[in-house]
Amino acid sequence: MLPQEIIRRKRDKEILSDTEIREFIAGIGNHTVDDTQVAAMTMAIFLNGLNKQETIDLTLAMRDSGEVLRWTDFDKPIVDKHSSGGVGDKVSLMLAPMLAACDVYVPMIAGRGLGHTGGTVDKLEAIPNYNTQADNTLFRQVVKKVGCAIIGQTGNLAPADKKIYAIRDVCGTVESIPLITASILSKKLAAGLQYLIMDLKCGNGAFMQNFDDAKALAQSIIDVSNGAGTKARAIITDMNQVLGTTAGNAVEVKEALEYLQNRDINPRLDAVTKALCVELLVSCGRCEDSVAATHLIDEVLTSGKALAKFAQMVSALGGPVDFVEHSDRYLPQAAHIKPIFAPNSGYVCAIDARTVGLSIIELGGGRSMPAQKLDLATGYTEFAQIGDYVDAHKPLAIVHYQTEEQFERAGEYLFKAVTVGDKPQPVHNPIILTLS
Repeated sequence: MLPQEIIRRKRDKEILSDTEIREFIAGIGNHTVDDTQVAAMTMAIFLNGLNKQETIDLTLAMRDSGEVLRWTDFDKPIVDKHSSGGVGDKVSLMLAPMLAACDVYVPMIAGRGLGHTGGTVDKLEAIPNYNTQADNTLFRQVVKKVGCAIIGQTGNLAPADKKIYAIRDVCGTVESIPLITASILSKKLAAGLQYLIMDLKCGNGAFMQNFDDAKALAQSIIDVSNGAGTKARAIITDMNQVLGTTAGNAVEVKEALEYLQNRDINPRLDAVTKALCVELLVSCGRCEDSVAATHLIDEVLTSGKALAKFAQMVSALGGPVDFVEHSDRYLPQAAHIKPIFAPNSGYVCAIDARTVGLSIIELGGGRSMPAQKLDLATGYTEFAQIGDYVDAHKPLAIVHYQTEEQFERAGEYLFKAVTVGDKPQPVHNPIILTLS
């Protein structure tokens, strides 16, 4: 069928067949469908939606546009986690080695920063010589040897998604639940996963700021993933403040490492990380219930097994063999480090995490243009949490920066982002809802 006829049918709110969807996606790869037609189709889907079966068919067609990894010779569950993106979200850096230490395989294909949110791949590139673009042969070898590997999306995994997303990004069709679902899952299914946990962020620092939208997307991902043969669960987590006490790239790697070393553990970061691990371990059958899973996770952390897995992964992917012991020697350092204090003393009662994320872009730690080279050293440490008391001794955050102009701009952003009041605010559980 001609591409324009398939577009017309969706424009007119008709149901597309698997064959029509596959023909259209195949046309992206063989250049019989051009960019204007992809834009038109994404807009038709944005306006008229897809039903569950159409979304499954689109996801599988995008998955099959490139190589699909197979793990048939691996004798343990193949699991992974995906986050919808947030500020200070370094969960993947701890979760992958923690789960590997729990005796499951974690082949994680992560992303770069998008908009105001940070990216796991960018954070890992703060580690010298860490190969985030490993080919599939090395990827499989590291997963087999270590139990986990975190890399970026390679060109031959779900290439149709790369093309479609780039077009969605510039034609106003990003916020479509079927298209978001297919984009996330096509990459995850191409990685050959058996079990998936989705960390769906909700709040002012998330792409899904509204709870109902977040819940709808979470349910869509569960339904489509299960329909496509990968068992999925989802947790909706709070993103109304920085997750953990750091935001940036190298500084988040440092916090993740300290977590694995059982040092300076932030309660909210701990709760989210462990909740995701528990859901995966129960889902894949590694543990019979959440109590057993929690006990196992605590054991691999306190024994140092999870830390050892992190060190092995870094070394196997080209990073320093002694990175864990000497991270300060290897992580990039900003030229200046200085605290920013609130203009008045009081309790932190609200944080606009999106504004914090935008300030990291101003510091050079995020992108304003797609090909921009990041300054991996900049960011924030000791970021105040909701409920904290700040004064002339306790700062809003410590800024890692290169120029005085950057420091001044960071202060402007933080004064807008952080609200300080006279009364302490209740500390809410970061786990909002679990779906299966």
